[in-house]
Amino acid sequence: MPLILFAISILTTLAIGARFMENFRLGLPTLAADSDLWPWPWLFHHPEKFLAGWPFSVALLSILLAHEFGHYIACRIHGIPTTLPLLLPAPTLSGTAGAVILIRGRIPNRHALIDVGIWGPIAGYLASVPAILLGLWLSRPLGVDSPPPLVSFGQPATFRLAHGLLSLFHPGIPQFTSGVIHPILIAGWVGLFITALNLIPAGQLDGGHVFYSLWPRAHRPVTYTMAGLLILCGVFYWIGWLFWGILMLLPAMRHPRVAIDRPLGAGRALLAITALLLLALTFTVEPFLGSSLLHYVR
Repeated sequence: MPLILFAISILTTLAIGARFMENFRLGLPTLAADSDLWPWPWLFHHPEKFLAGWPFSVALLSILLAHEFGHYIACRIHGIPTTLPLLLPAPTLSGTAGAVILIRGRIPNRHALIDVGIWGPIAGYLASVPAILLGLWLSRPLGVDSPPPLVSFGQPATFRLAHGLLSLFHPGIPQFTSGVIHPILIAGWVGLFITALNLIPAGQLDGGHVFYSLWPRAHRPVTYTMAGLLILCGVFYWIGWLFWGILMLLPAMRHPRVAIDRPLGAGRALLAITALLLLALTFTVEPFLGSSLLHYVR
C-alpha cells in the first residue's frame, strides 16, 4: 500500500505541476482558469507536457517526506513503533493531502512527545526554505496584460524574509503576490502551509503535542479556544478554517494521556520556543485571499 500511494502521489503532483509549469511558461498566474484546477482533460490532449511537472512534484514530495521522516526518526529514537511515511494523493490544488505516519504504540513520556511533535515541522520547514529561495529566484514579474489569478495566495513571513534576502543579490526579483510564480515556489508555499496547520496548538496536531508536553492540564481548554478562533477565522478570512475548527471539537482529536514524569530540560524548552517561532514564520490567517465564508454568502 505505501508504494501504491507513493506512485499515485507522483502522478497527481506531476499533473498539477505540469499545469503550473505551462502557466509559468505562458506568463500566466499559477491558477488562471477553472480548468487549471483539474488538469487531466488538458493532459489527455497534451500528454507530452506531463513530465514538465517534475520540478513541482519532486520539490513538494521531498518536503512532505522530510516532515514525516522527522516524526519517524524521533519515534525510532524513543522506541515508539510506527510505520514509514504514507503519502496521501488527493484532488486538491497540490495533488496531495499531505503525508502521515501511523504510530503503533504509546508515547512513553513528555520528552518523547515534544520530540515527536516538533521534529516533523522542523524538518519540513528546513526542506521548504530552499524551495522558496530557488522558486523566488526563478520567478519573474507579471506582465501588465496578464489576467487576474483565479486563486491568490497569502504570504507568510518566511516569504517576505526570503524576498528581502534575495533582493540584496537580485534587485528585480518579483514579490510572491505580483509575479509569474515558478512551480517550485508553490511547492515551498504548500510546505509552509502544511507546517503552519500542523503547528496549531490544539488537539493531536504537532503543535498540540508540543503544548501538551508543556501544559497538559491546559491542553483541552486551549484546544476548545483554538477551535472557536479558527471558526471565527473561517467566517472572516478563509472558509477552510471552519473545517479545522470543527475538527478540533471532535472526540477523536482529544489528546491521549502521556506520562508527565519529570520536568523538561533547557533543550526541550528551546524546542518549544522553536515551535512558536516556526508558527510565526509560516502562519497566515488568510492563506487564500478573498475566500472567507462572508465572501461566499454575499
